[in-house]
Amino acid sequence: MIHLVQLFQTLSAFLVLFYLYCESPAFRPLAPDWTQPRGRIRLYLFFSGITILGNYLGTSILQGGALLNARAVGSTLAGLLGGPLLGGLVGATAGLHRMSMGGTAAFAGAVATTLEGCLAGLVHLALRDRPQVLLTKRVAFQCTFAGEVLHMGIVLLLARPFPTALVIVRIIALPMVLLNPLGAALLMAVLMHRQRDLDRIAAQSSAAGLRVARRALKLMARGFGPATAAELALIVQQETGVGGVAVTDSERILGIVGIGSDQHRPGDTIASPFTRQAIQGATVVFADGPHQGHACAAGAACAIHSVLVVPLQVDGTVIGTVQLFEPRSRRFLNMSRSLGEGIGDLLSSQLLIARYQEQKNLLVLGELRLLQAQVNPHFLFNALNTIMAVIRKDPDRGRELVLHLSNYFRQNLKRSEASSTLEEELEHVRAYLEIEQARFQGLSVELDVDPCLLQVRVPTFTLQPLLENAIKHGIAELLTPGTARIRVQQEDGMVRIDVEDTAGTYLERGRSRRAKDGLGLQIVERRLQSVLGPGPRLEVLCVPNELTRFTIRLPLHAPEAPAEAPELPEAGPGHGMP
Repeated sequence: MIHLVQLFQTLSAFLVLFYLYCESPAFRPLAPDWTQPRGRIRLYLFFSGITILGNYLGTSILQGGALLNARAVGSTLAGLLGGPLLGGLVGATAGLHRMSMGGTAAFAGAVATTLEGCLAGLVHLALRDRPQVLLTKRVAFQCTFAGEVLHMGIVLLLARPFPTALVIVRIIALPMVLLNPLGAALLMAVLMHRQRDLDRIAAQSSAAGLRVARRALKLMARGFGPATAAELALIVQQETGVGGVAVTDSERILGIVGIGSDQHRPGDTIASPFTRQAIQGATVVFADGPHQGHACAAGAACAIHSVLVVPLQVDGTVIGTVQLFEPRSRRFLNMSRSLGEGIGDLLSSQLLIARYQEQKNLLVLGELRLLQAQVNPHFLFNALNTIMAVIRKDPDRGRELVLHLSNYFRQNLKRSEASSTLEEELEHVRAYLEIEQARFQGLSVELDVDPCLLQVRVPTFTLQPLLENAIKHGIAELLTPGTARIRVQQEDGMVRIDVEDTAGTYLERGRSRRAKDGLGLQIVERRLQSVLGPGPRLEVLCVPNELTRFTIRLPLHAPEAPAEAPELPEAGPGHGMP
């Protein structure tokens, strides 16, 4: 019984040391670098240390001929966590140390400890794809139990003289076979408890980061400036629970909430050297308070004691910072630090997306403005010539055409949204058709529109460019009357829009004039892609000398184009001109 108590005391010391080590930042057995060389070295040093400690804390029996010890706990856990190589090295290290201490069973103990580490390593190889099974108290207990049984057999096999070996086994077998597996199971329980704590903290941090990202998404779409900074700072403070948060650009404070807001206000020039360091070096700067305090320019009146400064970057350029503060009465938690860094990365990504969308919209706006500058004078010139000719023969009809022309340009100016209803598109088209039918006497137009679909939203200026292409580059080239048709129907849960002509001139001399060849058609497809996603959105069917049909398919409840999408408030016809 006394030997059981002595070994239990040794295992208790192991448990305390293992718990303290698990609470330290150095112990990260389940971190991403667990199986990497650096992680294995950390495990080797720790477990070699506790196995050697097991030798020193062991109880000498038979005048130093053998040791009642717990070193098998270290070599077994090393093998379970790191594999046969790590387990074997830890066991061999402890074995060599044991041999240096001398004794009848020294060599047998060294061999046994090495084999126990290797045995646990083989279990690691068998279960490494199932860590939920490998890293359990049950496996640690069973593996150590089997190793200690093997240990007793090796002592009987290698220790000499045999009668002495038999006496040694009778003394150490019961306590070592029973208590060492129990000790290994307890240490594994401590390890997994620590890992669950880390997983819980990581889950909380991830959830908070996602909440910040979700709440800040629409905010970032409005731009990065004073108007959004105060809201952003409040969101970050609410989700992280820190004492205060500030948002700055590269020169000034844009918004601040919590501690420090009584001494620092939006519009103040950045005075903190930590903020300057983060902006100039494009790196995270952390002043933890006790070791490196935040020396505020406002002096002792400022409550800020520790600070985390995270730069916000777009395309590699720092455009500002997010700063998290804690007062002297609170420690800056590692969780808050990790969360703050993650939030900085998320916000930088959102700003990059917003900048990309802004640049994309500006590019499309530039294209549309260029198109307007090129086409409006041409269309207006043709329309006025037509009206002049009509006025000579039919003044009343001429006045009607002037009214239609006025309505057409008035609608252009009024249509400032990125999308419009199908009904609004058709009204715009009708004004355009009145003028074109006056120009081309043989032109007839047919509309076949399901009334239930009039409120379906489509990108603004979608139908007119397609109809213009059908008339100007189709029917206008015929020597006989031609017909342009607009058909809108439901098909397979989608809205199908067909714009066609009876000319069939889209294919010329065996060569296809594809949609991308016309600037207007290219813009129509790009606007459809901005709403529906990438991929071909404008289908073209041509039967030479019979039919050309442009087809668009939209969901019944099509998503609207972004509110920031550029508009074409003054566009004129001719979008399909190649």
